[in-house]
Amino acid sequence: MQKIKIDQGDWVVVCDGKKALILENVGDWKFPNLQTREVFEQKNPPTHEQGSDAPGRSFQSVGSKRSAMEQTDWHKKAEEDFLHGLAGRLDAAINAGDTNSLVMVAPPRALGIMRHAYSAHVRGALRGEVDKDFVKMPVHEIEQHLTGTQK
Repeated sequence: MQKIKIDQGDWVVVCDGKKALILENVGDWKFPNLQTREVFEQKNPPTHEQGSDAPGRSFQSVGSKRSAMEQTDWHKKAEEDFLHGLAGRLDAAINAGDTNSLVMVAPPRALGIMRHAYSAHVRGALRGEVDKDFVKMPVHEIEQHLTGTQK
């Protein structure tokens, strides 16, 4: 993994579809010290626990044939809503001057959703993206992986 330069005051956002850590570097670029600033977590049960009924059926416009409609994936929808909300929170933080630079760390699927949700301000502040799932790691291990100092 490539070493990432994280300046003082930079935010490192580590997330997946149901949890996000916003970490701030209170050290400097040479000796980063990531501290937890905010944690967001949502309960997201599987789709079969969220749906209320069987998928609907539709009639053909011509004839009397019926066909089943696809089941809504409520779990996936909840993950997308969570990530869009996180992107909105990052935009608000940048506009408020809480940070002017950030690094995104997320699994590839979550990164893809986030890229579509980035505002122009977030895109401008983005210094890098890491397509890894580190959200369950302790903060000191995340720091070691990003700075290339893991043992």
